[in-house]
Amino acid sequence: MSAYTPAVLGEDLAVAALAGYLGTKAMEPVSMKLYELESEADRAREDTARPGVPYRIAAEKLTTLAGLDLSDQQLDQVALGLHYGLAISWAPLYGLLRRTTRMRPIPAGLATGAAMSVLADELMTPAFGFSAPNLDYPLATHLRGAAAHLVFGLAVAAVTETAWSLRGRRP
Repeated sequence: MSAYTPAVLGEDLAVAALAGYLGTKAMEPVSMKLYELESEADRAREDTARPGVPYRIAAEKLTTLAGLDLSDQQLDQVALGLHYGLAISWAPLYGLLRRTTRMRPIPAGLATGAAMSVLADELMTPAFGFSAPNLDYPLATHLRGAAAHLVFGLAVAAVTETAWSLRGRRP
């Protein structure tokens, strides 16, 4: 375990931003492929339950609360900012786990992805009304989300460990 100095913290946050972005880029095609592999019945139930893309719904709700009247294109930009912003803000958990515990890269990556899946996807998103209630979706939807978020966590781990290795700053 290594101590967090201001220099290490700053560098870890910069690496986490890149790792969160790339982790999302790795997660998205996995989620789409798993969706394609679901049964027609599960896809139909999910599509019926889904009120829209969660981060687009979040953008609409948040900009309305802020009193902003944005065009569809502007809402799409805000939505992407929220989508990637969540990932970028979640990725530092990996560095925190690696630097403050004895967790190795794969378990820390899986813990990062699992925490995001449970807290953000399964709890916060429906609680804030960015998706339908969890029970409206088939089990396959939740399993796909969990698998995709584990991929996110492992990608965050790979990017972070690579950057740390290149800089000689691994815990």
